[in-house]
Amino acid sequence: MGKMKYLAGIDIGTTGAKTIIFDLKGNPVAGGYKEYPCYYPRPTWVEQDAALLIDAAFETSRMAIQKSGIDPQDILAIGASTQRACGIMVDKQGKPLLMISWQDSRTVAEVQEISRKIGDEKFYQITGMANKPMWMVSKLLYVRNQCKEVWDKTDKIIQVQDYLLKELGTDGYYSDESEAALTGLWDTDCFCWSEEILSALQIDRLMLSEIVPSGKQIGSVSGDASQRTGYARGTPICAGLGDQNSASIGAGVVRPGLMSVSLGTGGEAVAFLERPYRDPNRLTCVCNHGIHGAWQLEGLQNGSAGVFRWFRDHLGEEFIKEAAVKNQDAYDLMTRKAMEVSAGSQGLLFLPHLAAAAAPRWNTQARGVLLGMTLSHDKRHMIRAFMEGIILEQKDILNSFSEKGFSYEKIRIIGGPTKSELWNQIQADIYQVPVETLAVKDAAVLGGAMAGAVGIGLYDDFRQAADVLVKPECCYEPIPENSKVYQELYEIYADTYQELERAGIYKRISALQ
Repeated sequence: MGKMKYLAGIDIGTTGAKTIIFDLKGNPVAGGYKEYPCYYPRPTWVEQDAALLIDAAFETSRMAIQKSGIDPQDILAIGASTQRACGIMVDKQGKPLLMISWQDSRTVAEVQEISRKIGDEKFYQITGMANKPMWMVSKLLYVRNQCKEVWDKTDKIIQVQDYLLKELGTDGYYSDESEAALTGLWDTDCFCWSEEILSALQIDRLMLSEIVPSGKQIGSVSGDASQRTGYARGTPICAGLGDQNSASIGAGVVRPGLMSVSLGTGGEAVAFLERPYRDPNRLTCVCNHGIHGAWQLEGLQNGSAGVFRWFRDHLGEEFIKEAAVKNQDAYDLMTRKAMEVSAGSQGLLFLPHLAAAAAPRWNTQARGVLLGMTLSHDKRHMIRAFMEGIILEQKDILNSFSEKGFSYEKIRIIGGPTKSELWNQIQADIYQVPVETLAVKDAAVLGGAMAGAVGIGLYDDFRQAADVLVKPECCYEPIPENSKVYQELYEIYADTYQELERAGIYKRISALQ
């Protein structure tokens, strides 16, 4: 019998990097994880250290290989899943000068510039995305307009995957179609850079990366990267996917009628599309769904599990300390406390817009709100209210899908929170449909590994890979009495947002900040 062979998936998220080694049946063998910070120089500004992200990804690769005990020569390919819509300015030596996060919303003036020069409707028709601060194009314009000392040194404008692949050993900056789609410079229906947008904004195409289909081999691990990561020199490197695209692939959302909800730093509802779609309320429709010639409809949530992490870091000091003493996870301790509280958190409502509101409301001035606090509430209620508020915002997104005729009878849920039965049950109760977890919780990492498998020809395409590697695990049915409470809470959630917006409260508090 021949030696076992493996695939490596690397995920570089907003708050941490993870590497998992999988066998060829999709079973995790070993993994590594490392957190890193975001920086907040001013309200609505979010920056990161791009080199630190790559160092973390390489360290987790070493951790995974060491834990697995396998021979690195037996890893057949490497594929990646990376956070999307960031803007990294690099100089001619490949040194990162500035990285502006996808969560950053400082670029209001640049969004207005795009509106003047292209038009919001034209921008949406070309890109499939509303003209908002999130996309890389506004970050590029911001640096050009307001950071001349950085712009003068900038040779390339890239995203996280482009940088990772180059550091692993590719001969230039490459990215895949799903990443290109989140730049705001890509024609999502024609699968190419938009000459109309590039011309209108006077952006040099040569400053951008070369775009290839997901799952295409584009290089091999260099000698330097081998020493830094533990991978064998010459291991094939394959173009991966943006994290939400990768997560939906890793959840097996590869055919019409399938839908997933991912809870990471941000959240995302994804439906598979065989044809591009445009929505008056500006739901995002982008290629590539990993499958060239397919699309995905996305409802983006700026702050999801990342908001829960904020609670842990700033209000959960006792849980962090207890977890360290007991060698447990602080999140587990927090959710156990939340289980002591009934559905609805005794009327405590949380609007989770700590990073503003994305789909379907698209309000950069929206802020987090904790409503209904009384002397009878304690930290247990707050923990559960945070969990529920994050899922209520996802329900808001799913409602917008339903209003456009995209139905769903079951949703596959993915991301770190699916390790918690309470999170899973809350999702079923609030969505009011069954939710299904997967054997591999880290679907984005699995999607990256699947890109490697497709890239070296183990599978003909992502559909074939998903049929073999994606395995459903548990199904959670809605509890009717909980769903009734949550339906009322959701209606209060929606009315609260609308009244605060109508009264100009968000605008006023944003201006004060």
